Amino acid sequence: MNEFDENKALKLMRASLPADVAATYDDDELLNVIDMIWDYYEENGMLEIDMEDEIDEDEDIAADLTDYVTRMLRKDKGAKLDPQYVRVLVEAELEYEASLEE
Repeated sequence: MNEFDENKALKLMRASLPADVAATYDDDELLNVIDMIWDYYEENGMLEIDMEDEIDEDEDIAADLTDYVTRMLRKDKGAKLDPQYVRVLVEAELEYEASLEE
């Protein structure tokens, strides 16, 4: 497994958005989404080493993460990210994570 590189994750996330939309968000706004995803993992015990073996393949983690990130963005008064783009960003970040296992 390769090491997580936030710059590569950001690049993939940015590429998942329409170009005009991607240009409206700075890296900090997208890093906030990554941080929220990892907060979700930590809160749900998913950072445990053996957790990979326990995750149900049918579980729609993207939906759970999208709900979580959307809720956290609502609480974050400084967040500017339009909620309609949360799912695509979450899926791009998950795609990047999956690429680390190849």
